[in-house]
Amino acid sequence: MPKSITLKKGFDIKLAGKAKLQLADVHQPETFAVKPSSFHGIKRPKALVQEGDSVKAGTPLMIDKKLPDIKYVAPVSGEVVEIRRGEKRAIQEIVILADKKIEHLEFNKCSISEIVNLTREQTTEQMMNGGVWPAIVQRPFGCIASPEELPKSIFISGFDSHPLAPDYNFLFKGQDKYFQAGIEVLKKYTTGLIHLNINGNTEIIQMFAHAKDVQVNTIKGPHPAGNVGVQIHHLDPINKGDIIWTINPFGVVQIGKLFLEGIHDAKKKVALAGPAVVAPQYYETYTGASIKYFIKDNINTDNPRFISGNVLTGTRIEEDGHIGFFDQLITVIEEGDKYRAFGWVLPTSRPSFHRALGLLSFLLPNKEFKIDSNMNGEPRAFVQTGVFERVTPMDILPTYLIKAILAEDFDDIEALGIYEVIEEDVALCEFVDVSKHEIQSIVREGLDLIHYS
Repeated sequence: MPKSITLKKGFDIKLAGKAKLQLADVHQPETFAVKPSSFHGIKRPKALVQEGDSVKAGTPLMIDKKLPDIKYVAPVSGEVVEIRRGEKRAIQEIVILADKKIEHLEFNKCSISEIVNLTREQTTEQMMNGGVWPAIVQRPFGCIASPEELPKSIFISGFDSHPLAPDYNFLFKGQDKYFQAGIEVLKKYTTGLIHLNINGNTEIIQMFAHAKDVQVNTIKGPHPAGNVGVQIHHLDPINKGDIIWTINPFGVVQIGKLFLEGIHDAKKKVALAGPAVVAPQYYETYTGASIKYFIKDNINTDNPRFISGNVLTGTRIEEDGHIGFFDQLITVIEEGDKYRAFGWVLPTSRPSFHRALGLLSFLLPNKEFKIDSNMNGEPRAFVQTGVFERVTPMDILPTYLIKAILAEDFDDIEALGIYEVIEEDVALCEFVDVSKHEIQSIVREGLDLIHYS
């Protein structure tokens, strides 16, 4: 039965520069990249191509030696122009110079009625070969799902509550049939429910309104209401030994296109947003696109920071960098490299959860702020304030969990809820932390400590 949940804890960070609902007419990026860093759990990536090779969209580029059947494929056709490596020759990016006209590797094509008759083994083989399997993320630990471990349920978050999040109705307009085909495939992997969770504060988008064979739940409240981890916690909590799969709507659509059209279609809409953007808007491109042409003559500061994703959980990239696999947002803010005299006594200059530091956030709750990357202080002793619990709408104790991770206390780490969270679920804790600790990195250390010990 569908459920309705209202969350009280959390905090909405309102930033200036939200993307207007319009598509920009710009030159398509020249290069696209696949980055192992987009996928947690890849330990030993191996390149299947060499520089100079020609590829089509859907051609396997790399595998993880731990799960070699899962292919990470080219989002576009073209020439592999660079395989960038880091320490110990670890792959950082596989860069493709794209063709002007994209050619696709062809896979088996079938109708929705034929999908129903496919076996789980057949759909698994097609998804792994077709490059859409990496869209499925396994909880706990937030790693790519293993085809050998079936979930008790599958979760799809139908909205994003992060700052400057793109509009899902605009992103997925006209994708209804592909979304439903993706659901038909995912049904084969669980005897439990497929939860589709929508924003109770807005009207349901068309693609979700027509979805069948899912339980549509309504979530209301401030960020992190859109985080799938928070939704899992309230609808089907994870205990030790449980497996749950999560996938975003774009991943479901990609699965549907793979089966209905027989191609790996990485085409997507991406929002360029942020206070440092002159004309925030949307761009139609492909996964892994370079942001070079999107930002050209469209930035209003001499020293910008480019983020693939949102300001809380995104990854910093260069001005010619590439968008991450899961991202449909590029955020641009000003670098906070300038000393702010008496910055700590200017309580209205930036958004803050603390009233003493961000009074304007409370006096004018709808005000949109222009921010930079300034941390406004250095890391210091861990101060226990109780504020973490006020922005975490889950029945866990994040302060004690973080301390247990720092102490490497395995028993307490498990008892305090490590199986329920990944980095994005504690991103607000990092934002409100007066001690300036990298909370998300600490939680990832704890997850890896439990996962690989």
